[in-house]
Amino acid sequence: MNATRLSISCVSSGLVLALCLLAQDQSGDQPKKTQQRRETVAKPLTEKQKRKREEKLRKELETPYRKWLNEDVAYIITDEERAAFKKLQTDEEREQFIEQFWLRRDPTPDTVENEFKEEHYRRIAYANEHYASGIPGWKTDRGRIYITFGPPDEIESHPSGGTYERPPEEGGGETSTFPFEQWRYRYIEDIGTNIVIEFVDPTMSGEYRMTSDPSEKDALLYVPGAGLTMMEQLGLSDKTARFNRTDGTHLGVPFGGETESMNEFNRIEQFAKLQKPPAVKFKDLEAAVDSHISYNILPMQVRVDYVPITDASVMTYVTVQFENKDLQFQSKEGVQKAVVNIFGRITTMTRRRAVSPFEDTVTVDAPTEMLQDYAKRKSIYQKSVPLPPGTYRLNVVAKDVVAGNMNNYEVAIHVPRLDPDKIGQSTLILADQLEKVPARSIGTGQFVIGGSKVRPRVGEVFKHDEKMGIYLKLFNLSADETTHKPVGQVEFEVLKKGSNEKIADLTEDLSQLEDASGSQVTIQKYFNLNSLAPGQYTIRLKVTDKLRNQVLTPSADFTVT
Repeated sequence: MNATRLSISCVSSGLVLALCLLAQDQSGDQPKKTQQRRETVAKPLTEKQKRKREEKLRKELETPYRKWLNEDVAYIITDEERAAFKKLQTDEEREQFIEQFWLRRDPTPDTVENEFKEEHYRRIAYANEHYASGIPGWKTDRGRIYITFGPPDEIESHPSGGTYERPPEEGGGETSTFPFEQWRYRYIEDIGTNIVIEFVDPTMSGEYRMTSDPSEKDALLYVPGAGLTMMEQLGLSDKTARFNRTDGTHLGVPFGGETESMNEFNRIEQFAKLQKPPAVKFKDLEAAVDSHISYNILPMQVRVDYVPITDASVMTYVTVQFENKDLQFQSKEGVQKAVVNIFGRITTMTRRRAVSPFEDTVTVDAPTEMLQDYAKRKSIYQKSVPLPPGTYRLNVVAKDVVAGNMNNYEVAIHVPRLDPDKIGQSTLILADQLEKVPARSIGTGQFVIGGSKVRPRVGEVFKHDEKMGIYLKLFNLSADETTHKPVGQVEFEVLKKGSNEKIADLTEDLSQLEDASGSQVTIQKYFNLNSLAPGQYTIRLKVTDKLRNQVLTPSADFTVT
């Protein structure tokens, strides 16, 4: 009997099914007859049923994020952010988006606490507690305004309605009203000062609606001869005239003239602005990065490389290169000097928050008699920035101080994540300088990765008589239990691009590489290019983990001139 109930319950959901199958596997000592009965009840699922179950599970998994989008931040998320969130494909991307969403609004990003986030959820709790009326408090108009703009500076409350003396701008005179409230804010950013918001409960149900028509609270509006305004009492106007207005209200003629706050266009504009999410306060300040420079371009090349440090942090290397012939030199104290100011910024994809800005100056000093020789060379700069895995936007702005020429380079960068169950890798870097550094310089300075100086060749163009350095880090390889060395090999292949003609190949045992271990292997090797004819090539590495039977095939293109 127990086995039968177990089998039937296993049809309910994918997660429960997995648990039930596990329980069945562990019940091998049950009688064979009972097992056969269970197999009869638990029929194989059809393809249609499987797709339906997968769809149901997908919807269940999306629920927390849908709730976050449509409930938690429904009133404060901008249209651009909402559109960006809906395009995300994985939970990892959604989690990162949510984290950055709150960071963009954090008034004190250097502290652990996010006061904006804490205050936001406090407001939701307050709205649910005080403004619920058959629907949750956060869904009501009062709840929305409270969550978006916080508590008002003043509240005039008429919970039972009753007798009401109209102010002159509403026509004056006495009438009876439905329950209503007026909230006054001294100032709301991007909306204005002395903002009065009116909520009316015409159904007497406790659900107050925000209105732009002050006459909506008038309970005697449709009663002939009752609740007359001052002008109507004096015979200078007729109550029926209220229903001929074209400004969306049924107000009487104002006693003493119309005020600015009652102006039709001001009321409509305020009502519309109150529906929008508040602007993000902490905007980026660097105007140069946000502008598009289309003249006096300073040529430059930029490349980005990634070397994982831990599962949650990746060292990102931004390399910028200039041709000296494109720089303007100026004679100063007997030396020809060129100066380039560099400003870089790594931001979230929405550009709302700078994750890691940096700035520096590149100076080229050339003796006057050697200026022509220096003009044939290149100047290169590198900045290393630790980043968590994810997608970012990189902006690099460079300015030639002497000539005034500028450039604004922008690109999306995808910082990879290490999977602990798979072989991981850094970027395959083709370098023109590859050497060990002194112990005191390990991990510090430009172009230094760990214990090696690795200067990438930006553009991957090498001369026939040069040596090309190859640098690659491998992670999470399986290791021999005795030697703790990785069990596998790496094959190097040089192919003629376009024809896949193999020009050279070499195989090395991973365990024989210097300082190799299962957790990390560093491949650094020079290749002589003098045997290669000018042209375009591809170097491809094939890394094989023999114990896990996993293969990694990083590659890079280069040109020989």
